[in-house]
Amino acid sequence: MVESFINYLEYEKKSSPHTVIAYRTDLEQFQEFASTSFELNDISDAGHSEIRAWVIDLVEQELSTTSVNRKMATLRSFYKFLLRSRMITKDPTYKLRSLKNPKKLPEFVQELTIEAVLEESVYEPSFEGQRDRMVIEFLYLTGVRLAELIGLKWESIDLNEETVKVLGKRKKERIIPLTKGLSRNILLYKKVFEERFSKLGQSDYFIVSNQGKQSYPMMIYRTVRHYLDLFAQTSKRSPHVLRHTFATHLLNKGADLNAVKDLLGHANLAATQVYTHNSLEKLKAVFEQAHPKA
Repeated sequence: MVESFINYLEYEKKSSPHTVIAYRTDLEQFQEFASTSFELNDISDAGHSEIRAWVIDLVEQELSTTSVNRKMATLRSFYKFLLRSRMITKDPTYKLRSLKNPKKLPEFVQELTIEAVLEESVYEPSFEGQRDRMVIEFLYLTGVRLAELIGLKWESIDLNEETVKVLGKRKKERIIPLTKGLSRNILLYKKVFEERFSKLGQSDYFIVSNQGKQSYPMMIYRTVRHYLDLFAQTSKRSPHVLRHTFATHLLNKGADLNAVKDLLGHANLAATQVYTHNSLEKLKAVFEQAHPKA
């Protein structure tokens, strides 16, 4: 039943590989818990009490609220799928309630810091250096997700129109404009790419390893951490921080919220509005500093 659910995610919902792996891992962890604690070999037979016991166990392990809620969301999706498929007659998660998560503003990198990170002198002229530069610039200047960058191919980049076509969540395509500076640096990267691998095919992946193979999440994480460590003081130094930075800087400069939503590939405005809090904090700081009655 787990495999049927995974196939449903992959081929019907068209979930990203990252999402599919996360769902599979959550279900395997619950299966192990159910088997060890309740001698339950088929999690389709689990009831509310077994699921609640797992949630309590996760909390006692001091997992973050976000992680526990995500695992609960996995179970909800799984049992709803079984119910729709008539593999079970009752949803054991119907009484399950998410844990309250304290709201945190997305972390982002300050403008002066990101300017330092983007300095040309920071990167070696070699293939590796220019590849790393593309990772940082693409994440910050286009706001793409980690999975979108990893899956990006040269054929999706149109330097004549200065746009890139991105395949986002649920296989939705969106077009993102490229800055002139980024377009120019893509040409530099293309040159060292071809020097390194002889010939560039349009179907080749844009970001590749030193051996020319498709990049992978840990490779991108390491690259981002390395360059942000040189300048940034943020506690988080992940690819998603650069996406947060992209959105925050646009809104700080007065960009329309709906436009930022479309650039990020969000399904609704609620997901984008979290970035307005950072903009409001900046406005408050300016107000308190400049207004005579503040």
